[in-house]
Amino acid sequence: MFRNVVMGLTALLGAVGSSSAVADTAPAVVGTFGQEVAATYTTAEGLPSNDVAHLAIVEGKVVAVTDKGVARFEGGTWKVDPYSTQDVRFNDALWRDEYRIIASDRGLYRRSEDGEAAELIAGSAHQLAESPEGIIYAATETGLYQGDGTSFSPVEVNDGMGRTWGTSDVRGVAFDGEGRLWFATLAGAAALSGDAWTFYTGPDGLPYNDFTCVGGAPNGDVWFGTHLGAIRYDGETWSYRQGRRWLPDDDIRDIAVDAEGTAWFATSKGVGAIKRIPMTLAEKAEFYENEAEKYIRRTPFGYLSEVSTAAPGDRSDITYHDSDNDGLWTSMYGAGEAFAYGATKDPKAKDRAKRAFEALRFLQKVTQTGDVRPPKGYVARTIRSTDLPDPNDGRVERDKKQQETDDSEWKVYEPRWPKSGDGKYYWKSDTSSDELDGHYFFYPLYYDLVAETPEEKERVREVVRDLTDHIIAHNYTLTDHDGTPTRWSDYSPESLNHSWVWWSERGLKSLSMLSYLTVAEHMTGDQKYTDHINKLMAEHAFDTNAMVTKIQRGVGSGNQSDDEMAMMCYYNLVKYTKNEELKQDMLYSFYSYYILTQPEMNPFFNFAYAAFGQDATHKNPWGVHPIPPWDGWLTDSMDTLLDFPLDRFNWSHKNSHRLDIVRLNRQAAFEPAEPDQPIGRGYRNNGKVLPVSERHFNHWNTDPWRLDYGGNGTQLGSGTVFLLPYYMGLYHGFIETVE
Repeated sequence: MFRNVVMGLTALLGAVGSSSAVADTAPAVVGTFGQEVAATYTTAEGLPSNDVAHLAIVEGKVVAVTDKGVARFEGGTWKVDPYSTQDVRFNDALWRDEYRIIASDRGLYRRSEDGEAAELIAGSAHQLAESPEGIIYAATETGLYQGDGTSFSPVEVNDGMGRTWGTSDVRGVAFDGEGRLWFATLAGAAALSGDAWTFYTGPDGLPYNDFTCVGGAPNGDVWFGTHLGAIRYDGETWSYRQGRRWLPDDDIRDIAVDAEGTAWFATSKGVGAIKRIPMTLAEKAEFYENEAEKYIRRTPFGYLSEVSTAAPGDRSDITYHDSDNDGLWTSMYGAGEAFAYGATKDPKAKDRAKRAFEALRFLQKVTQTGDVRPPKGYVARTIRSTDLPDPNDGRVERDKKQQETDDSEWKVYEPRWPKSGDGKYYWKSDTSSDELDGHYFFYPLYYDLVAETPEEKERVREVVRDLTDHIIAHNYTLTDHDGTPTRWSDYSPESLNHSWVWWSERGLKSLSMLSYLTVAEHMTGDQKYTDHINKLMAEHAFDTNAMVTKIQRGVGSGNQSDDEMAMMCYYNLVKYTKNEELKQDMLYSFYSYYILTQPEMNPFFNFAYAAFGQDATHKNPWGVHPIPPWDGWLTDSMDTLLDFPLDRFNWSHKNSHRLDIVRLNRQAAFEPAEPDQPIGRGYRNNGKVLPVSERHFNHWNTDPWRLDYGGNGTQLGSGTVFLLPYYMGLYHGFIETVE
């Protein structure tokens, strides 16, 4: 989607350099684009009732017909008009000087000014449309009709495959701004351009077909109302707008599109509107930055995760809560800000990156201040104020239950939340590999791109040195205050290579450890880290382990948290290693992993690999082979960045009923247990996952192959999922912005 917006602006400018990599693909050049936003209007904005039956554009104004009166939209509110609603029992109407054509559940009628009515077509009539030449088309339960207002005849359309369209239950009809006639039936949608008909069904990308109406836009787009959401077709891409992110209610009764292209929807819960506002990618980024500053940052250190709200979509009453992965999410946010500063030298980006660093540094320093102390260098998961209830209450009992019922390796010890020396914070122990991957991803970016003075660089070197020395000193584990490794941060050769418990983690953890040591080697220049890298490769085959980072069952399989972690570790290891042979091996491993994620349209994953892989080759016994990112990686990435909704509330999305969906095969889906149970994961029939505007997720560790997403709009996520890849793309020269 948006390909005409982005790639149409892409100039053949040659390579654009950066201090880290050279973009061999011409960058996506993006100026102002139309950012899609939604609004809901109810009695709070002046509607006489939320039960809206019809919409129309009258003298440039949107008019809504409700069960308690008619109102027009003006100046941001609805103003009641003194029109009678006693005879508003029709589905649509066209006015003439001396009569009007009325489509109702009882049939199609011609009613004169004196009130005399004549039936033109029997049976329910749904919608009317008039061509530029004055021909009237009627969508009825008995088919599509055309006429002059006095008499009508059926329209039969043969699709060339032996099927006749338009002969029964036509749900809607409209003309778009380019004069094309559209009609919708349970068989699909059809459009007449000149003398040629085009037909659209699920295999052509049509998401759903339980239509209620059709609305044409001035720019040639066409909107379809259904009993489960709305659909827009722009001539290239079908967009499905379903759920409270986009609409007051999914049952669309009527659609009207105004001169600016805003689509208005009549529902039983008010009027919805979807419009495009002019915006640049930089402005979009600043929107998310402001959201984070106002609503997301937690504690004086500004950790970023999600927040809860008292009412759906309402930011006025927010509850902050800690997350197990605060260190990871804050690291990924900080990495984005480091890329931003590297690309723009914007002092605001430097300040944000510095705040992220200080928050992460505190997670290491706070563990050394209280009565309960792990070995030096240990980093906590997160912190919470001691003004809140003690998180240790009942914790041991919960841990025992988890060990007994869910995870036999789960640690049972106390306190899981020790207290800081100043008594202000609890800090959470049992830190996982997710956190370490995030910390190590961020630190070298901050060191290279943000830290400018010797003092700034030494401050981050100290953190990395202490953490890495801790891991080495404890046999390549992160060791807790109880003297044992944390549940998920065991990288010891004995565990990875000789324990059945860790066989599935062998590749990823080997990759992580090599990445950590390489980061320390890069930042400190200390030979001991090089020696440990060589030892783990020569004596314990960590480089060989990392060639197969995860056991996959094909495209769509695997754990998305692992995918996110792997991308961060690959990026650092390939970027910073001094060992050319290791770099080439890891780049091929990176490629093998990346191509399984390519249909996910993930700009972070795409940019991470493209930073090194565009001209890359791999040599094996059968020759030298190119391993570039597959065609379309930049277009997919930009489609996703442009498509991100500004609304980051966790609204639910339903897609499992769609016609354009292909279910994952059972091997990749690894579900369900019963053969006849439908698989809840899939992708569009273009081979790609659902667009980001048609699902909700807080982080890049969410399964993009899921079809249905829960949520009720009471959780607000941060914009890091956009900010990190956007700033990364700027830094690496994949994105060029223009005024």
